[in-house]
Amino acid sequence: MGTGGTEAAAAEAAEARAGRTDSAGRNLTFAMLDALGRAIVTGEYETRRFPTEAELATRHSVSRSVTREAVKMLTAKGLLTARPRKGTTVQPPSSWNLFDPDVLRWLLERKFSLELLRQFSELRIAIEPEAAALAARGANAAAVAEIRAGYERMEAAEAGTEDTLEADIAFHIAILNASANPFYMQFRDVVATALRTSIRFTNRFKGRSASLPAHHAVLAAIEARQSAEARDSMAAIIAEVMVLIEDAERAG
Repeated sequence: MGTGGTEAAAAEAAEARAGRTDSAGRNLTFAMLDALGRAIVTGEYETRRFPTEAELATRHSVSRSVTREAVKMLTAKGLLTARPRKGTTVQPPSSWNLFDPDVLRWLLERKFSLELLRQFSELRIAIEPEAAALAARGANAAAVAEIRAGYERMEAAEAGTEDTLEADIAFHIAILNASANPFYMQFRDVVATALRTSIRFTNRFKGRSASLPAHHAVLAAIEARQSAEARDSMAAIIAEVMVLIEDAERAG
């Protein structure tokens, strides 16, 4: 057995001696998943081959089973592919599952990109206005109350007693949930990630947080059951971000 195999076996033995629980094993797996996923998405393996399971186990001082599970999860996310006699290789970005919350989070750890922000905003403008219209048309009282609660958190954030970013996200996610359409609701992670990028950008570029009047217009239209007005008001919020992106590009 080579040095790498010996060290990997030693790592497995150490885990066994330590009596690690299944929960601890899962923690090791998710820690490795995060480290490898971030490395792939941020380009660490663009010019060099992806390590073998044995090499990864040795490098990270974990068992082969932990490494194998992390690689399997990355494969399910579209970041890796395993083929007989070719080993495990990194997939191009076109194959990544961009709706996966981990992949989205790793994407944001790359250098800030106006192009990525535009792509997020283009997706949002295709989804959120119609979700607002659906909420106005058929949301139940509890769902509408959740939207109002999100807006009230935004008011509190303006007064300095709430987190601006989290309050804004809560408002928009409540609208997706109020659409009562499971397909729209599945975009929660994407919209939350897009908002984290967008809000940080608008705060830096424009020097202010989200417009309360613009968000109140969406809320008022939903509460009044005016679907067209809800759609237009939400579209106006995202369109403003698109204008800021264009201004930023012109400003270099």
